[in-house]
Amino acid sequence: MNLYELLFLCLTALVVWFWFDSLKARELGVRAARHACQDEGLQFLDETVVGSGLRLARDDDGLLKLRRVYTFEYSDTGNNRCFGSVTLLGHEVEMLHVRPHLYVIPNSHETLH
Repeated sequence: MNLYELLFLCLTALVVWFWFDSLKARELGVRAARHACQDEGLQFLDETVVGSGLRLARDDDGLLKLRRVYTFEYSDTGNNRCFGSVTLLGHEVEMLHVRPHLYVIPNSHETLH
């Protein structure tokens, strides 16, 4: 196996990992949006989220993770479409926005002073 084949194999493995990791993160985003809409008595439209942002960010421990932002649509009356968003850092929900409410998900290791 020469260097180019090894490089191609590593690149292919990276793409496959990213694909499966993105599917898992998307499912977490759908679940978080669905629960937020249920809690607020809203209709979660289309039962899906759409990726709208991706970048590297550090968590509270300084580890580098992917921050993904997903948008979704919901309705409060059944006759309109409103937009919300859910932000994931790695596989943790960091922030969920359903207008006019903004939910900040506290980390379990944080203490309030």
